[in-house]
Amino acid sequence: QNDLGSATSPPRSSCGMIMRASIVMWAGVAAVVAASADPSYELGVGIADATGPISDVIMMGMANAAQVNAGIHTRLWARALAAHDPATGKRFVFVSLDAGMGGIVLKNRVMKELASRLPGVYTDENVGISGTHTHSGPSGFLQDTIFQFAGSGWQPHTIDAMVNGVVNAITAAHTNLAPAKASLAVGELRNSSINRSPSAYLLNPEAERALYTGDTDLNMTVLRIDSAADKALGMFAWFAVHPTSMNNTNLLVSGDNKGYASYMVERMHNGATSAGARPGAGPFVAAFGATNLGDVSPNILGPHCRDTGLPCDFDHSTCNNRTEQCSAFGPGVDMFDSTEIIGQRQVDSATALFETTKDLGGGIDFKHAYVKMPGLAVTDPVTGALAGTLCSAAMGDSFAAGTIDGPGEFDFTQGANSTNPFWDFIVDLIHKPTPAEERCQEPKKILLPTGDINFPYPWGPDVLPVQLFRLGQLVLIIAPTELTTMAGRRLRAHIRAELVASNVLSEAEGTVVIAGLANGYADYTTTFEEYQQQRYEGGSTVFGPHQLNAYIQEFSKIARDMGANTTPTTSAPPVDFSDKLSKNKTLTVDHLPSGAKHFGDVLLDVHPTATAGGVAIAKFAGANPVNNLQPEGTFAEVQRCAGTESPCTSWVTVAVDSDWDTRIRIAKTKVDVVYKARTWQIEWHLPSTTTSGVYRLVHHGTSYAKPLLGSGKLTPYTGVSSPFTVA
Repeated sequence: QNDLGSATSPPRSSCGMIMRASIVMWAGVAAVVAASADPSYELGVGIADATGPISDVIMMGMANAAQVNAGIHTRLWARALAAHDPATGKRFVFVSLDAGMGGIVLKNRVMKELASRLPGVYTDENVGISGTHTHSGPSGFLQDTIFQFAGSGWQPHTIDAMVNGVVNAITAAHTNLAPAKASLAVGELRNSSINRSPSAYLLNPEAERALYTGDTDLNMTVLRIDSAADKALGMFAWFAVHPTSMNNTNLLVSGDNKGYASYMVERMHNGATSAGARPGAGPFVAAFGATNLGDVSPNILGPHCRDTGLPCDFDHSTCNNRTEQCSAFGPGVDMFDSTEIIGQRQVDSATALFETTKDLGGGIDFKHAYVKMPGLAVTDPVTGALAGTLCSAAMGDSFAAGTIDGPGEFDFTQGANSTNPFWDFIVDLIHKPTPAEERCQEPKKILLPTGDINFPYPWGPDVLPVQLFRLGQLVLIIAPTELTTMAGRRLRAHIRAELVASNVLSEAEGTVVIAGLANGYADYTTTFEEYQQQRYEGGSTVFGPHQLNAYIQEFSKIARDMGANTTPTTSAPPVDFSDKLSKNKTLTVDHLPSGAKHFGDVLLDVHPTATAGGVAIAKFAGANPVNNLQPEGTFAEVQRCAGTESPCTSWVTVAVDSDWDTRIRIAKTKVDVVYKARTWQIEWHLPSTTTSGVYRLVHHGTSYAKPLLGSGKLTPYTGVSSPFTVA
């Protein structure tokens, strides 16, 4: 049973206690891990840096052309779990990636690299890659044209960083395979999410809504991995909330609230940077993945009009009949504070459940198929009668209205179709929907018929992957979409029933979890009833009103295949046309800002003293970060003097650019009409527990120069601030 938490935030000092008190254990699930459990399979975890460009690329998620990244708050990571059953030879690897979503191109390129590194081990069928759905990562890795318009086009640096990170994480997890134990707990986390389309949720049948106590899915599901010797190795957790605590004004690359949760749990087990354990370097891996978060916001103070402070219109999320001023906020004083609060609540819930897990039992399996979506005949999952067919993909008017986490522009409104003839004219210029297409998508008014536009390349996907992984009594539904709360509940319930009927899972202990935005991406999935209101999520349910039942149908097929140990029927894989897109990774010559003679020069030195709770800032003459993304490294360090000599000659690193307390902001200034220079601002937000001593800020970068004749040259540089004292 789920419940909707209060929209107000408790005092920060009591958050941990309140979250622990609010966890409700499901009967039969909460039990201490049996130390004597016999590991029947091998498990391994791995983590690797997947940080892409941190400057000059539009963030993926908000489709906001003004949200061009210009720095970094935390690095982006790929976290992998490899599983192998020696008795059957079956294996899979699951990856949770700090990115907007997974994608077909990402999956294909990962498979190509794995075929070289680990030939014959992993295939398209037993590898699953799920994006956490942070909206503060770089765009440029989805091939379909609609998503390139939503970002900075195709960005080879982005996709390459993601592929390298995922492959390195999988390789590490595979290398770490050893006899191990898996256990699970499911609880409830309250006061960390709200439904951002509650009026659409209310259209679901009253009897169905009565099965649950709230309009968001509050399940916190925690998978614990222990070695055969009972050493904790990892945690994979799923909780339904959008990583949009960092709003559409944020310009710093960030894992958002899920990234914060992963960082904190890994730090608890591996130690802090100041103790010699940099983020991403420790043996313990903690992933907080995406699940049915489609209509779930972390901004729990709810939507209000920014100009008046009044609540937004309930049905349409508007202020004076327009969307632009309607935004949701909270619970913190700013977006960094809100990210920390919502992230910490996930930490508190997951770590409490981590100590109450129940052994999952043995057995590993996987099933995978591709499904051609447009034209697919869909049956009702209850009656078996034909419900309809899927439409060619199309985005509705309300897609352009955005959400309370990131409102759109112009005159589009959630839950209403535009009456402006200008937009009809624009749509008809691109591709005029046929009467049959319009009837198929009703009541959606088609804004962009993405499935029917192929110039210069296809605008939207038409073939999608469906996949199931089983680890004992846990099954992951690996889906290429963002399911709303009730859509996810329905899908889970139907697939669990199929798996129980097929004797794959037991009625008493079988658990099914959705791992969303995985292996591909095809926007949102609402229930049939929610679709009728055409809020943002309904307008983004691209294949029409029967899309959820189509997913239930196709996942049910491969669930039955898992029970019967048969090979799924599959469509041909989607066409990967990314090799036709830009391959340009040409670097541009770097220029020095005014006042600098060398890259790394200090332009603004740090104040000679700082206090715990304050901020230390220095500015450096810097270069384009894409010259060297510093994989597994850092653009910045906070160092403390380890000796007593003056001047200090022995420094130790206490924070890097993936630590929560550091921020890097990159500003560009004109050198002349054509060229620009970069200034790097390194910030250290001193924790309240900062040890007194002498510190300094360090910036690492790589500059690029190219003479008129000859090859270009990359040159590493380092800038160092003056020492400063923390009393």
